[in-house]
Amino acid sequence: MYQPDLVKEIFSSALPGEWSRWQWQFSHRIRGLKALSELLQLSPSEIGTYRDLISEYRYAVTPYYLSLIDWSDPNDPIKRQCIPDPREITFSLPGSEIDPLAEQTHMPVPGLIHRYPDRVLAMVTNTCATYCRHCNRKRTWKNPEAGNTREALGRMVNYVASNPHIREVIVSGGDPLIMSLGLLDEFLGSLEAIPHVEVLRIGTRVPVVLPMRITDDLCQMLARHRPLWVNTHFNHPREITPESTQACERLLKVGIPVSNQTVLLKGVNDSLDVMRDLFCGLERIMVRPYYLFQCDAVKGTDHFRTDIRRGIEIMEGLWCKIGGLCIPNFVVDLPMGGGKAPMMPSYLLAVDRNEAIFRTYDGCIIRYPCPGGADNPP
Repeated sequence: MYQPDLVKEIFSSALPGEWSRWQWQFSHRIRGLKALSELLQLSPSEIGTYRDLISEYRYAVTPYYLSLIDWSDPNDPIKRQCIPDPREITFSLPGSEIDPLAEQTHMPVPGLIHRYPDRVLAMVTNTCATYCRHCNRKRTWKNPEAGNTREALGRMVNYVASNPHIREVIVSGGDPLIMSLGLLDEFLGSLEAIPHVEVLRIGTRVPVVLPMRITDDLCQMLARHRPLWVNTHFNHPREITPESTQACERLLKVGIPVSNQTVLLKGVNDSLDVMRDLFCGLERIMVRPYYLFQCDAVKGTDHFRTDIRRGIEIMEGLWCKIGGLCIPNFVVDLPMGGGKAPMMPSYLLAVDRNEAIFRTYDGCIIRYPCPGGADNPP
């Protein structure tokens, strides 16, 4: 595993075997102005800017994820995702908001978001192992790191139980896999016991930033609550390491399918080559590319946003060049709680009562017969 000398120096106190313990990784996260100043070798004139920055948007990064950074590259894509950037407080695009998806207005119970008729999202904690600088919930980062109490989780369960149209619960945060194993087990069990809840889903970045947290005990606990799906969050092919691969494999071996949600990020993955390597790499480790998200218009993340047409160009470049299992749905999560809207390129140019006209992936025009009455055979 590649570790720059700087990281080796900072974590030289780790005893043999400690690096692979998730508790050590979590308790030795880089956080605070002093640690950040040493890490970035800030000048006295820069320290004030970073003090203001992390007072607005906290940060923490695990030693493991930090070790993936190529410090010789000032634009390293791993570094961009986890190290605070002054542009988070100095750069803003028109239309960005602290809560563009209107999550707060769709929260009938504190921490529970109900935007779609048949599913809800439960924010069970506001703690993460590593705080992604492109997070769409940066508005919550001023709150102390903490998980919800048993009473607060109980109110979420009661709301779900009282709404028979809810068939799926997405457990998110923060990162739910940072919670106490016993409390998470209890919460999942309470939801599972509701007759109309058919499926549970967990959203987590732990396999990517703290893969040693995916222990056998955790996997066995999750397996008791199937049907349960895990959605994780790889953004760059360099995040597919032996450690993250093993974490996903442990989940798969106990029968938990793993899907991936990638965010299109400027300077991280906004190129066809990077996306091709990422999605093919995920297929290789049996993690299904599920969504590619346009970066939300969230204050503090505008320096990551790309032109919406860039994502469509990337999807056109992937179509039929890699297998269908490698290709996610490209979507934008619309403002004001409008929900997800697909932005996949269309190869259907025209259709009338007798034929449809298509453009193929390599630019050819092909006519497909669809005579009237074909759907009403004699």
